[in-house]
Amino acid sequence: MSTSSVRPTPRPGILDIEAYVPGKSSAKGGAKVYKLSSNETPLGAPQSAVAAYRAAADKLDLYPDGSARVLREAIASRFGLDAERIICGNGSDDLLHLLAAAYVGPGDEGIMTIHGFAIYKIAILAAGGTPVIAPEKDLTTCVDAILERVSTRTKVVFIANPNNPTGTYLPFEEVRRLHSALPRNVLLVLDGAYAEYVRRNDYSAGIDLVATSENVVMTRTFSKIYGLAALRIGWAYGPAHVCDALNRIRGPFNVSGPALAAGTAAILDPLHVEASVDHNDRWLDWLTSEIRGLGLAVTPSVANFVLVHFPGDGPGDDRGGATAAEEFLAERGVIVRRVASYNLPNALRITIGSEEANHAVVAALRDFQKGSGVA
Repeated sequence: MSTSSVRPTPRPGILDIEAYVPGKSSAKGGAKVYKLSSNETPLGAPQSAVAAYRAAADKLDLYPDGSARVLREAIASRFGLDAERIICGNGSDDLLHLLAAAYVGPGDEGIMTIHGFAIYKIAILAAGGTPVIAPEKDLTTCVDAILERVSTRTKVVFIANPNNPTGTYLPFEEVRRLHSALPRNVLLVLDGAYAEYVRRNDYSAGIDLVATSENVVMTRTFSKIYGLAALRIGWAYGPAHVCDALNRIRGPFNVSGPALAAGTAAILDPLHVEASVDHNDRWLDWLTSEIRGLGLAVTPSVANFVLVHFPGDGPGDDRGGATAAEEFLAERGVIVRRVASYNLPNALRITIGSEEANHAVVAALRDFQKGSGVA
């Protein structure tokens, strides 16, 4: 008797999806643990958001506002947007899945880059589509490589800008060039999860492009610079017709009441964002310089993490590799992110942490390099 005759069976393709694996959150070694694996902010959540979250505890018996009106209006006020063109979700991951579900189906294709965010591939496959992988140039999104892979089956292009896990970004003129060359029926999704951290004159998260286009959506998150990762809040800004489509298929209460309250308070607290940016600017440069001084290559980053490259990661390599480094750091209580699943087997992604955490990771890497005979 076949398995399909004795129990429900997922539709073809579902069990071929490799589940997303988050960064580790614990380590056995070290008197103190420094979690630098998930790009969380070392400054925590704004106190205004914490207070709003606690106040929401008095209303746990009530359904939240299914339209997220107050939060959407707060976001619109902060960025000068039309609240009717904003849709909120259970993290930006929720919105990425909704976009794929609405615009991709069997026989369709979605394009992403080889080191792009893993959720894009999962969302495309879950919708029944086929992921098309474009190579990058110098670990950066390559517009020409994407355009070469556009076909009549292409329905969506996903770009993380800045990209996770590389930390690189695509200048906005290149984003415009990509958009202008795409067919009008192809949806361009600009994932700006780390947009608030970027301080480059040639960068834009894409708000202006969304405002003047019918096939561009920008997604953002409260999980990073706003320090609300545990609450899972994301938002998207897009054409009215795209928001209409997503509102038809999203969960009716896909953002909880406490999350709505905390998110509204956080978006209206610019001082917290400014403090987070200042901290990141200082320690991103410091950490990059210190790690390079140990003889390790670091990809230039504009986000709140760095990608560190190791010379090898296999038997017979006496200089050590990413796997050995991750294990060594974990023994010292420093948790970082392996990115082999992102086609980067010889690299580790390390979040910019507190001053203490940043010094701890450099000290641990220095000892690892000494033990490998490098430094």
